[in-house]
Amino acid sequence: MQMVLVPGFWLGADAWREVIPAIESAGHTAHPLTLPGLESRDADRSRIRVRDHVDAIVRAIDDLGGDERDVVLVGHSGGGPLAYAATAERPDRVVRTVYVDSWPLGPGGSVAPDLPAADGQVELPDWEDFEDADLIDLTDEQRDEFRRIAVPEPADVVAGPIELADDSRRRAVPATIVACEFTPADLRSWIDGGEPAVAEVGRLEHWDVVELPTGHWPMFTRPSELGALLAELADR
Repeated sequence: MQMVLVPGFWLGADAWREVIPAIESAGHTAHPLTLPGLESRDADRSRIRVRDHVDAIVRAIDDLGGDERDVVLVGHSGGGPLAYAATAERPDRVVRTVYVDSWPLGPGGSVAPDLPAADGQVELPDWEDFEDADLIDLTDEQRDEFRRIAVPEPADVVAGPIELADDSRRRAVPATIVACEFTPADLRSWIDGGEPAVAEVGRLEHWDVVELPTGHWPMFTRPSELGALLAELADR
């Protein structure tokens, strides 16, 4: 399988570095992405929109060539809804979409509209601004390294509405949610309770949840386990 890895906010392809060995040792090929505007702190983010990030993921799928359903598309955190939008564009290529501590959003949804923006970008917040559950297992050294490599996120990607292709086939693509900070029971209770943020999950035709208990960044805190889990999902 070809596995396209979409990082969450403030991160690029290098965030998956310690995850990839387990994926490739299982015989799959990893394609970690750095999305537009995240190349460096000096990159121009002023004109980057949600559509630019979705288009970049779609191009990565197209660049793999072929016409078989051989792509496992993985999105972490804010990259999850972007991966879903790309799945909607290429439902004939994506065999499974995996949401790492994330889930798909419905048409017009935005990832984190409450995060403060300045000068068209959103900086990585201070650690005290995160929930305690986000930071489980993230050592002081990992926090320092994360902050060193973090790149401001384009403000429109954080708060802008996500457009979805008007194609119901997106909901037929199997989905797996990797739950790090919540349990399958939590997710089911949110869906049954009518929480708008998870409404699209309940509309999917085939989805399941697997647990990887840790904080919000398992590629840092449990990279080998995450890689092995992704490889297992690709083997299905």
